Amino acid sequence: MALRPDRRAVLAGLASLAAMPSLAAGKPARVVVVGGGYGGATAARFIHRLAPEIKVTLVEPATTFTACPLSNLVIAGARDLAAQQFGYQTLIREGIEIVHDRAVDVDASARTVALAGGATLPYDRLVLSPGIDVDWGVLEGYDRGAAEIMPHAWKAGEQTLLLRRQLAAMKDGGLVVISVPRAPFRCPPGPYERASLIAHYLSLRKPRSKVLILDANERFSKQALFQAEWAARYGDLMEWRGPSDGGRVVRVDPGAMTLETDFEEIRADVANVIPPQKAGEIAARAGVADATGWCPIDAVTFQSVLQPHIHVIGDATIAAPMPKSAFAANLQAKVCAIQLVRLLRGMDPEPSVLVNTCYSYVSPDAAISISGVYGNEGGVLKDVPGAGGVSPAAPDPLGREREAAQASDWFRAINRETFG
Repeated sequence: MALRPDRRAVLAGLASLAAMPSLAAGKPARVVVVGGGYGGATAARFIHRLAPEIKVTLVEPATTFTACPLSNLVIAGARDLAAQQFGYQTLIREGIEIVHDRAVDVDASARTVALAGGATLPYDRLVLSPGIDVDWGVLEGYDRGAAEIMPHAWKAGEQTLLLRRQLAAMKDGGLVVISVPRAPFRCPPGPYERASLIAHYLSLRKPRSKVLILDANERFSKQALFQAEWAARYGDLMEWRGPSDGGRVVRVDPGAMTLETDFEEIRADVANVIPPQKAGEIAARAGVADATGWCPIDAVTFQSVLQPHIHVIGDATIAAPMPKSAFAANLQAKVCAIQLVRLLRGMDPEPSVLVNTCYSYVSPDAAISISGVYGNEGGVLKDVPGAGGVSPAAPDPLGREREAAQASDWFRAINRETFG
C-alpha cells in the first residue's frame, strides 16, 4: 500500500512543534503512560523525543512484550514465539523511566496513579493504553478456568502455545471449532486469519480434520477475500456459519468440550473460544470507560471525554471506523504525543489524517490486506471518501506472496519503531 498520510501528519506535527518554544522553565511536566504495547511504548518514545524536558514514566508489569500480530503463525507451527518478544532496553537508554509494576487505580482529581507495589505516581497528563481484557462471564460457562481448556489465545503468550499444543496433539479427523464474539473486539480480521492458518496446518498434517467457525457476526472484515481463498486453498476442510445459520455461541461446557449455539450443541476436539472483550481494567478504575466497557475519546487529541487530563489510545478506545489494531494503536500514539505536547505548551490541538492497514495471512506465504483513511476534524473519526481499499479480488498468487512479504516487513518496522 502506497498511502502514508500517517507519516505526513506526524511530520507536520513535528514541524509545528519544532517552531514553538519549549515548556516554561521550572518544574518539568510529568507524563505517565500506562501500558507498554504498541500504543503505550510508542507514546512514551514520541513524547520524550518531542519534548525531552518532560518527565516520561512508562508503567508496564511485564519485562518482555509479546506481540499479537503474526502470532497466528505461531499457532500454526510456522513461527517461534521468541520472534514475537521484545524488551524495553532501548527506551531505558533513551531516558524514559520504566516502572515494571501494575497500575491498579487512578485518582483523576488528584492526578495520581496507584501501583500494585504501593507507589503513587503524580502526573500532569496521563496516557492510558491498557489494551483489552476478557469480559468474563458474558459467555455462559467461559471463565478463567475454561480458558485453560478452551484457550482464547487473544493475548499472545502462554495461551498461544497452549492452542498450538492442542492442535499438535489432536488426532487426524478431529474438529477444530473457533467461536467468534460479536464485534467490537481486538483485530477484526484476526479470527479468520487464524482459521486460515489452522486450516493450512491441518491440510499438511491432519488432512481428514475440519475447521468450523461459529460466528456471532453476519459480516466480517475482508469476508469476500477470505472466503475465496478458503474455497481455493482448503475446500471442504473449512466451514463458516453466521448467526442466521446457527453460528452464535451462547454457552460452552469445557468439561464436555461442547459449544452450544441457538440451535444445537457441537462437540469439539479443539475449541478456540474468542470471548467478548472490553477495555483493560485500569480504564474502568480511571473512570474513562463507559457502559459499553470501551473508552470514548476526542479523536483529535485522544483525550477522554469522561475525565480531564487523561488520554486513551489503542484497542481500549471507541474509535470506529478505525479498527482495534496494532497499526492503529501505533499511529494513535504518535498523534496523541504531538497533541499532548501542544497542549502542555499552551497550543491549540490541530486535526490530522490517520490511516490503518491490516494484513492477514491466508497461508504462511500468502496474505491479503485492507486499508482505511480517516479524518478527525470535530473530534470524531470518519472515513475519507474514496481512500483506502482492499487486496485485488482476482486470484493472484504472486500478489498474495508480495503482501505476505509486506506484512513481515511491516512487523519488523513497527517493532523497530516501538521498541528500538
